Amino acid sequence: MENKGYIHVYTGNGKGKTTAAFGLAIRVLCAGGSVFIGQFVKNMKYNETKIEHLFNNVRIQQFGRGCFIEKKPAQEDIDAAYAGLESCKQILASGEYNLVVLDELTIALYYELLSIEEVLTAISRRHSGTELVITGRYAPAELIDIADLVTEMREVKHYYTEGVLSRNGIDR
Repeated sequence: MENKGYIHVYTGNGKGKTTAAFGLAIRVLCAGGSVFIGQFVKNMKYNETKIEHLFNNVRIQQFGRGCFIEKKPAQEDIDAAYAGLESCKQILASGEYNLVVLDELTIALYYELLSIEEVLTAISRRHSGTELVITGRYAPAELIDIADLVTEMREVKHYYTEGVLSRNGIDR
């Protein structure tokens, strides 16, 4: 594994941000590296979280209470996000993992569950060899500015608009 870790941001309104992050995680794991995935907002075990059963050197933690996109976040949502950030601060600084994925972190920022200042502080204190991936819609300019790689997923067409719901093994 390389010595310098870079910061990736996968954002935009298109499908595939989390999928891309998990794809990179599998690449790191297959190269003998270790991976930590912290999922903000999410509390459901989607199929991709089953990689914990396939690899010994991956850890996934969820710091959410579920989807509140249609309603205002509760204090419990804010508390869960801050507890997650505290855990991720230690993980980022430790150098224990080659790759850290902060999935849906930008959603936690967008809904003001976390402050951008505290997130930037956590990122600035990460171990120099830790690769970091941040996913989610609405990535703030402050994250884009510090990132080394930014990919915007743009929805051009989606079968969801035709009434197709989330499909097992494809969308979840």
